[in-house]
Amino acid sequence: MLDDMRVFATVVEHSSLNRAAERLNVTQPALSRRIARLERELGVDLFRRVGKRLELTPAGQFTYDFALELRRFHGDYLQRLNAFKTAEAPVATIGASLTTLQTTLPELITAMTEKHPNLEIKAVTGKTHEIATFVKERKVDFGLVASSVEDDPSITSTPLFDDTVVLVLPRSHFIVERTQLSMSDLNGLPMILFAPGTWYRNLTDELFRQYGVKPDVRMEIDSFEAIVRLLGASRAGTMLPKSYLRPQMLSDNDLYVVRIRELEEFKRTTSLIYGDLAWLAPSTRYLIEETIALFGRGNRQS
Repeated sequence: MLDDMRVFATVVEHSSLNRAAERLNVTQPALSRRIARLERELGVDLFRRVGKRLELTPAGQFTYDFALELRRFHGDYLQRLNAFKTAEAPVATIGASLTTLQTTLPELITAMTEKHPNLEIKAVTGKTHEIATFVKERKVDFGLVASSVEDDPSITSTPLFDDTVVLVLPRSHFIVERTQLSMSDLNGLPMILFAPGTWYRNLTDELFRQYGVKPDVRMEIDSFEAIVRLLGASRAGTMLPKSYLRPQMLSDNDLYVVRIRELEEFKRTTSLIYGDLAWLAPSTRYLIEETIALFGRGNRQS
């Protein structure tokens, strides 16, 4: 039953048999047969098809809630079981790219430590390709990157949520009088950008190239917090992930988000990456499942 509920929850969280099959490393027909067998055993339909998507029936939603509870109890059991294996607190080592370190990791750590007070979380930071290497070399249990890693068969890359990029300006800036801009309005605009060589800076540079924009780059800094604090004094703008912004942060620094039509059409994906599940401890596999569930069921809005 535990394994059936784990498989069922994975299908729900991916809304697709194909994507769930890739995640579980099984074929799509085999996964379809397994879900059909579970429905026969339970005597109810768990899904209905809407186009190419799977949606839960009322019975399916009830079963998914049970699967989450079962997952939670199982995880708690594994965490407590670690106390009998070692006198040390259980440890999870997470690799985070520079972007996710500042946007996604704090939320994850807060959620995990609230649920598992004895869990010790360590973080290793680096660029996306470095985090991928750490995952392969098992120097980290899993990684969080602001992209996906699709070109390495030894790494599984699971999308967590989509994000957008927004323009942030001090409220004293003359541009904020306009409610919406286009990318061409950024030509010559004084800006503070993220440090060169990072995935996030490569992304913003690509956006500038795509639309033929040449901003006036005043500073290059590898900290979103430092950028935010310097915008007012520098009378400059910046490009930030929407997931990083909080109303209180904008208010405290007297900042304003300006809508740009082209940026609203752009999406970037934050992903969880991990290696061969056979090498991971059961408690680590559970943390991976918890992380996917935390971000994968609409808890993060882009």
